[in-house]
Amino acid sequence: MITLTPKAVEKVKEIMGQQNPVPGGLRVAVVGGGCSGFSYSMQFDNGSEQDKTIALDDLKVFIDPMSLMYLEGVEVDFMETLEGSGFKFNNPNVKHTCGCGSSFQV
Repeated sequence: MITLTPKAVEKVKEIMGQQNPVPGGLRVAVVGGGCSGFSYSMQFDNGSEQDKTIALDDLKVFIDPMSLMYLEGVEVDFMETLEGSGFKFNNPNVKHTCGCGSSFQV
């Protein structure tokens, strides 16, 4: 199961609250692409019947069946550093990442 740190949940809810209309939740997915084969995707969505829906502190997270196996045990955090800010995926299943850190292999 995927988890989001409290800081990540807070940031997603903050950004989601600025959307008009406010979406039903956050879709987290693994998509093909990048120099290592797969990359992560996050977007606001209303979910579908095929999705696994996870409730994290009043935030609904939607995961499609194909992405579910790649996201098992993943933790999403929100980082703020001098270089910038953004969401960081900590995936224990990753065997290799690319030099830029935006794609991975399992």
